[in-house]
Amino acid sequence: MGLDFVADALENGRKFRVLTIVDLFSRECLMTEADFSFRANKVVNCLERLRRRGHLPNVITVDNGTEFTSRVMDAWAYKNKVKLDFIRPGRPVDNAFIESFNGRFRDECLNTKAFHSIEDAREKLEYWLLDYNTLRPHSSIGDLTPSEYAQRFRNLALEGEILNLQVA
Repeated sequence: MGLDFVADALENGRKFRVLTIVDLFSRECLMTEADFSFRANKVVNCLERLRRRGHLPNVITVDNGTEFTSRVMDAWAYKNKVKLDFIRPGRPVDNAFIESFNGRFRDECLNTKAFHSIEDAREKLEYWLLDYNTLRPHSSIGDLTPSEYAQRFRNLALEGEILNLQVA
């Protein structure tokens, strides 16, 4: 799993940030969370929501931002037996897929829409996420959509064809 932030602004100029969370195995965007500020506890709340939905990875790749290097994040990771894999400072290429995803997200969503309020931004981001996960095939995963690929993997795991393998 990879986590990162993207910044944008509402029509009135007020800046906001979007936390993007992507399953690096299935290429599925698990969450986009928009808000005016993010502290570590808000990132952990997002991860907890994903954990309750069955998306608990073995490893999370993140940069060295304060939201990710905090005691709150470290305690959550320890409690859930999740390894935090920090990229080398100044080396975004160490988290290349999330950087590529965020570039696509910016080009296809953030740069093409006007956001009237944070609620409007959240609604438009959710619509884009649904489109990205369910309607767009990716050549890197056999020309399936990320949701189809993830579902096939879950089905194989349920059928016992994949043993002791978790989605990262």
